[in-house]
Amino acid sequence: MTDPFDGEEIVASYAQPAEREMEASLRPRQLTEFIGQPRVREQLDLLLKSAQLRQKPPDHILLSGPPGLGARPRWR
Repeated sequence: MTDPFDGEEIVASYAQPAEREMEASLRPRQLTEFIGQPRVREQLDLLLKSAQLRQKPPDHILLSGPPGLGARPRWR
């Protein structure tokens, strides 16, 4: 009897190490890497700096919208 999954790729619900590295390389690391909405960036920067000064995480941050929008590509 042959294995029905022989030679097929198994898809997992969690990211593999190589996938995590690639995804991390695409994500912006600083607020300056986001384009557009300068007022929102300024407010978010103020919130994050005040949280750092208090040495506590920010209370609430809600970001909405499709993933991948607003980041400047790294290859430019």
